[in-house]
Amino acid sequence: MMSGPKKQIDLSRLTADLAAARVELLSAQCAADRIRLQYSVQDIVSFADRQTLEQAVVSAEALCRFFSHLGAQIKREEDSRQRKQ
Repeated sequence: MMSGPKKQIDLSRLTADLAAARVELLSAQCAADRIRLQYSVQDIVSFADRQTLEQAVVSAEALCRFFSHLGAQIKREEDSRQRKQ
């Protein structure tokens, strides 16, 4: 009987965390777009602080992997639901 309320608390936390992440990701996307529109790739690679640039790339790659896994799982679940119908 205790698992029900715990799940609800976890679901509420997940929902809040996902909403906050969505806002932060949108902010990061806007920052990347500002850089992309203002500078060429060659200028960024040539003149940006190498360590900062490499850390940004590592972060972006990690986000891409994580959300690609989520997207793949969503697709698998949708495919599974369609087969059951």
